[in-house]
Amino acid sequence: MKPIVQVSLDLTDIKEAMEMAHTAMRAGVDWLEAGTPFILAEGLHGVRALRKEFPHIPVVADLKTMDGGYLEAQMMAKAGATHVVVMARAHPETIKVVVQAGKDYGITVMGDNLGCEDMVDGARVLEDLGCDMIIHHIGYDERRGIAARGEVAPNPLDQLKAVVDAVGIPVQAVGGLSLEQAIACPSYGAPLVVIGAPLAIDADSFSKGAGNVEEVLRKICEKVHAYGDIPITPRVR
Repeated sequence: MKPIVQVSLDLTDIKEAMEMAHTAMRAGVDWLEAGTPFILAEGLHGVRALRKEFPHIPVVADLKTMDGGYLEAQMMAKAGATHVVVMARAHPETIKVVVQAGKDYGITVMGDNLGCEDMVDGARVLEDLGCDMIIHHIGYDERRGIAARGEVAPNPLDQLKAVVDAVGIPVQAVGGLSLEQAIACPSYGAPLVVIGAPLAIDADSFSKGAGNVEEVLRKICEKVHAYGDIPITPRVR
């Protein structure tokens, strides 16, 4: 699979999000994500606005579905999303109906293992239940809470290779990654690279002296796309 760069629009102002989306497209980004804060602020209107503005670009709706799975996936698909996100900690029946909605509406289902006691097993379960892709995710509150106690917070790269090896579908890593770490994800076998808009906007070590956000994103895209095809090995069951 060719590596993909996805920009997460974790912004609550639609005008700002649209400006960031246009910047991302000019820089060579492949997918746009309607991040959870954006969906909370703008709802289906925000997803529709992205679809109207970018009719041929994949749009990930990060609703983090926990219940009412079929309806939520259906609503996002009708609004123009091409990908929806369901949580591993949801009831298996919720994951199943989101997968069914994915089939019915021709959208991709991404399963998110945030909060799983066993992150690797959580990824396997998501695949077993029919998800098309895995989001290996260390949560914001988890990282901050652990760090506040003076402990070392987990990083998605800690178990990324184990998750990649455990499943036979594409994986992305999310949660507290620096830009350099995100760019390195394909070297772990994870072809889906996510860059949070706030991370790209707030200068990181990668972007120091690199110029504006568009230039930073362009350099990220060049580095990620340069990996070439990332093999996805079907899981032996």
